[in-house]
Amino acid sequence: MEICILASGSKGNCIYLSGGGTSLLIDAGLSAKETLRRMDVAGIDKETVKSILLTHDHGDHCKGIRILSTKLDAELYANAGTATSLESQDPKLQRGFTLFDDCGSFEINDLRIEPFQVPHDASDTVGFILNDGICKVCIVTDIGQPTTLVKAKMQDCNMIVVESNHDYDMLMESQRPWSLKQRIAGRSGHLSNEDAAELVTETISSKLKHIFLAHLSEDCNTPHLASSTMRMALKTIRFSDIPVEVASQHKVSNLIRF
Repeated sequence: MEICILASGSKGNCIYLSGGGTSLLIDAGLSAKETLRRMDVAGIDKETVKSILLTHDHGDHCKGIRILSTKLDAELYANAGTATSLESQDPKLQRGFTLFDDCGSFEINDLRIEPFQVPHDASDTVGFILNDGICKVCIVTDIGQPTTLVKAKMQDCNMIVVESNHDYDMLMESQRPWSLKQRIAGRSGHLSNEDAAELVTETISSKLKHIFLAHLSEDCNTPHLASSTMRMALKTIRFSDIPVEVASQHKVSNLIRF
């Protein structure tokens, strides 16, 4: 399996993953033009990407789907809540959705995909477990609180992509309206650095080999704060040898292979 984060943040999110005989994108929050450019930068063969999975209907995760799915001739996968919302938002979206059940699983070739519900203020947000029989990856990038279900799904993964959105003090001291601060820090908003570290340390196992920190706020967080908070937590439980990489809004990540 291989994975590359093409973009992560409030201005657009997109993850490339290949395994089990299939290559796909998770979310399409950049323009089609920029997504294709970043795929070229990462050395990804665009001709192999034939599926796009959607976590939810917020624009920073889906605004590029209509043009991108056409250019890639890719099938769109979403749950009913997300599909219905997107079809109502964009009447020009002619390509239909392949619907999945939040409580089930499905396969694309030999890649098993298991969606699961997460608390976030969208129509019906999900995270994903992706398993090619050799490597198991958990992706959960917009989440207000670490529920029991989320903790169960994260266990025994080889890689996790987890939200580390904000530093709580920076958020509270920012010039953002109080209502927005409450939304972000609320139970259906976004995880802080400390929340992300606690979630990982509560679910970690010896199988975990790589951590991506995702969806960082550009004005209420820094890569150093996010990574140091996670690394300190890992050191406390004697897992300090696990690589921690911060996903960027503006450039592609390293291509990680398992």
